[in-house]
Amino acid sequence: MRMSETTPVVVGVAQVEQYVDDPAAVEEPLDLMIRATRAAALDAGAPALLTGASAVRVIRGMWPYENPARAVAEAIGNPGAETGVSFWGGTVVHHLLRTSALEIQSGTQRIVILTGAECGDTQAKARRAGVELQWREAPGSPDRTIGTELRMRHRAEASRGIVNPVQMYPIFENAIRHARGEGLDAHLERISRLWAGFSLVAAENPHAWMREPKGAVEIRTPGPDNRPVSVPYPKLMNSNEKVDQGAALILTSTEVARRLGIPPSKWIFPWVSTEAHDTHAVSHRDNLHTSPGLRIAGNRCIEMAGLDVDDIQHMDIYSCFPSAVQVATAELGIDEERPLTVTGGMAFAGGPLNNYAMHGIARMTEVLRGTPGEVGLVTGNGGFLTKHAFCLFASERPARAFRHETPQDRVDAMPTRELAESAAGPVEIESYTVMFGRGGPDIGLAACRLPDGRRAWANTRDAEVLGAMVTEEFCGRQARIDTGGTVIF
Repeated sequence: MRMSETTPVVVGVAQVEQYVDDPAAVEEPLDLMIRATRAAALDAGAPALLTGASAVRVIRGMWPYENPARAVAEAIGNPGAETGVSFWGGTVVHHLLRTSALEIQSGTQRIVILTGAECGDTQAKARRAGVELQWREAPGSPDRTIGTELRMRHRAEASRGIVNPVQMYPIFENAIRHARGEGLDAHLERISRLWAGFSLVAAENPHAWMREPKGAVEIRTPGPDNRPVSVPYPKLMNSNEKVDQGAALILTSTEVARRLGIPPSKWIFPWVSTEAHDTHAVSHRDNLHTSPGLRIAGNRCIEMAGLDVDDIQHMDIYSCFPSAVQVATAELGIDEERPLTVTGGMAFAGGPLNNYAMHGIARMTEVLRGTPGEVGLVTGNGGFLTKHAFCLFASERPARAFRHETPQDRVDAMPTRELAESAAGPVEIESYTVMFGRGGPDIGLAACRLPDGRRAWANTRDAEVLGAMVTEEFCGRQARIDTGGTVIF
């Protein structure tokens, strides 16, 4: 086939959700995947996509299935399709999409179905009710396990209690504030306005989990429904994984789309994609408020398309926490005041773990179908601002074949920082957060700089210090670390 006939195109998209009353009497993730896949074929107006698919690929999630892709394929009447399951991470949707697009372009795949789902709301309600969920088995091994795993947690971080995104991203946030020279109140007001803009978009998204708009004051003010989680994030500034959501994308070539009678008004073309990663461990980052991997790979994606950032009309910036959005806008030169999401973001539209970007691409497809000639950017982020992925989409056919690059060599040439795994003595606080428990401030976590420039991690449970860390600026303060890793002021 000529290149123009094998050009990859997204022809069908769907998003599904359910709201839980009885956690034992609702659809499980596999059901949501099957429902979304069928709905994506209906969206394309071509049920033959289901039985004609050469591959079914599933985004790994918080469920016990071994080969859910086989179960999906059998449910849609295509038991012979190649099956694939991804590794973990917020960039795996991009990885599967670009892998599938390149294979369609090369002629090694004809039609590829991507799907994924989470039932975090069901799981949370079942735990509270003491209900054991009886999800069915999906046994066997997939034909392919797609993607790569990165070891992104360092023992020096874990030894100080820093193991999850909910702990690391507020540390990034406070570093951003300090680098910008903002006061605590001004900073909190700014990021709450940013998040209020996301909430307004979610209110107009028919698939958003939380469609009631939240204002900036409500978002930044702790209360019974907005408990403090970390400094400076209350609950509404955190990704919301307690959602039951699924999505599906169907990709094929323009030749197959035409033969199946799918109207060109449904076609959305992936133009270019890139990915890269920063240092596997945050401990070795040069600083905690920038991302060379994001900057280099993101700008390269835009450059490959022959565009400037202002030529991109629509964006869905990965939005697990406000710090992730701010780093992306700063690194890509995006005005923070412009619309940055088409879904409403992971706090309001929903954060179904690894599969969120599929919802971003599905919603971007709908937006671009309604705005012919315009361009959309969807980003992905995995780990602790570690892995970065980008893809540009448009309703117009790209001038060149779909291309992908990984400019990792350029990222690896950027400055890094040495870690002092065990340190005692004087330090300066680089950034910090306070994690809250049921009774209030529970533990302070601090990234510290030694006089020789090395980074060390420390924590504190001193009640007086924790109270001050909640209300005062601690970035730049002088302190010392004792031999047990406690920071003392």
